[in-house]
Amino acid sequence: MAPNLFRLLLALVAIYAFLRGSRDERIVALICVAGALTTHLVISPLSQRFEGVETPVMLVDIAVFAGFLLVALRSDRFWPLWVAGLQLTTMLGHVLKAIDSELLPRAYGAALNFWAYPIVLILAIGTWRRHRRLNEEHRRAISV
Repeated sequence: MAPNLFRLLLALVAIYAFLRGSRDERIVALICVAGALTTHLVISPLSQRFEGVETPVMLVDIAVFAGFLLVALRSDRFWPLWVAGLQLTTMLGHVLKAIDSELLPRAYGAALNFWAYPIVLILAIGTWRRHRRLNEEHRRAISV
């Protein structure tokens, strides 16, 4: 998908997470936005992109993984584990490029970008479920 479509999707889900989410959803949204912005700033120029290991992008991905992992370890919900696991899968793209420098730039780029969409989707679902759960608890409290 186009980078602008991803940015729009991320912005909408992040706003939703900030408005309806708990601390976990807000932190994960902040990490996603910060990671996307930082990656945009450090990625190689288009003519050289993904020709070799994108070390600055790899460092951003490691930091994003560490943030997701901290949320997952402190959360009482299961969805942050999925987010951390998918980010770990993203980091494996860097490992594959380091092992095989002949890996096609498009395959390397796809490996780095692919899991961002499911991560944002999981964040949206986690936020929606939390909001729904709170509404149900509120309705039960009122009816008692």
